[in-house]
Amino acid sequence: MLTTVDAFDRIGEENAFAVLARATALADQGRDIINLGIGQPDFRTPEHIVEAAVRALKDGHHGYTPSVGILPLREAVARDLHRRYGASVDPGLVMIMPGGKVTMYAAIRLFGEPGAEILYPDPGFPIYRSMIEHTGATPVPVPIREANGFAFSAEETLGLITPRTRLLIINSPANPTGGVTPKAEIDKLVAGLAAYPHVALMSDEIYDHFVFDGERHQTLLAYPEIRDRLILLNGWSKTYAMTGWRLGYSIWPKSLYESVRKLSVNAWSCVNAATQFAGIAALDGPQDAVAAMVAEFDRRRHIVVEGLNALPGISCATPKGAFYAFPNVAGTGWGSAKALASALLEEVGVAVIGGPDFGVHGEGYIRLSYANSAENIRKALERMDGFLRQSKAA
Repeated sequence: MLTTVDAFDRIGEENAFAVLARATALADQGRDIINLGIGQPDFRTPEHIVEAAVRALKDGHHGYTPSVGILPLREAVARDLHRRYGASVDPGLVMIMPGGKVTMYAAIRLFGEPGAEILYPDPGFPIYRSMIEHTGATPVPVPIREANGFAFSAEETLGLITPRTRLLIINSPANPTGGVTPKAEIDKLVAGLAAYPHVALMSDEIYDHFVFDGERHQTLLAYPEIRDRLILLNGWSKTYAMTGWRLGYSIWPKSLYESVRKLSVNAWSCVNAATQFAGIAALDGPQDAVAAMVAEFDRRRHIVVEGLNALPGISCATPKGAFYAFPNVAGTGWGSAKALASALLEEVGVAVIGGPDFGVHGEGYIRLSYANSAENIRKALERMDGFLRQSKAA
């Protein structure tokens, strides 16, 4: 019997894909399934982006590219960040990645080892903890609380830092909660980090376009005092409905860039050429489709929040960003949020994700993605209402 090294026994997974697989299997059996589980925009990639990729293929861009990405795309990233945030970014510190998870892996791999501690949001994207444990480092959850608007607390976060802390991961707008951390709280965090120069930061800003109710996204690039230890994660998957294109980018401190370049050479060589040209078209081209998508998500957000708060035993804080709702289901009588999520899929064909799949502080919650049509969302809420009333009566 083959055995693997211990590090592979410590790898977790993203249960949204397991739920997707089960939902797909049920649909293949003829069941009518509404998937509110997967975080994938239900829009087509804008046509001018698709055309740019086709044109790149026809023009002969079929070979390897530099492992860090083609320079025109890295320059487009720098232009976009300057245009939107006034941030000055050196294209020589931008790295093009095959998706956002690769930046997570690289950052955690750089700092994770036995004896090290890495702080991450909980509830949060499950790959954070999975990769921390894979490296042998100790995962230290930063509680993300409903009472705080699902924003992180700078004071609580800083209080978790020890001499063994190597990396702090933050995510705003946040998956799974939809929380947006206010600028004032981020200001406090950055100021407090002056006392901990040994701690690097990874800011996951993949949902930076999806901010509602007049809020503004506060990028960590706006703080020059931490730029020498800041890793920024972003990409095209959510903003341009390009999840299947596998295209992301990261910005690195100069001291780390060469290490990540060598990792890319060893692990993924480069991102495919045609996709990179599509990425240029996305950033430099018209943004009408993005604005329309964000407006539609905002409309659905109101439908979801109003509908969830009308369900028996459920209360839902209004998410300020991303395209997720994270309702509190403690009042339903279900002691396990994962059991409730499973029952909703199996019994009434509504796929959602149990809060514990996002961390120990996720118990008592489920995550719904409103990256589905308003019609399907309303239908799903009706099914959930009938199920909860029946199960409560039973």
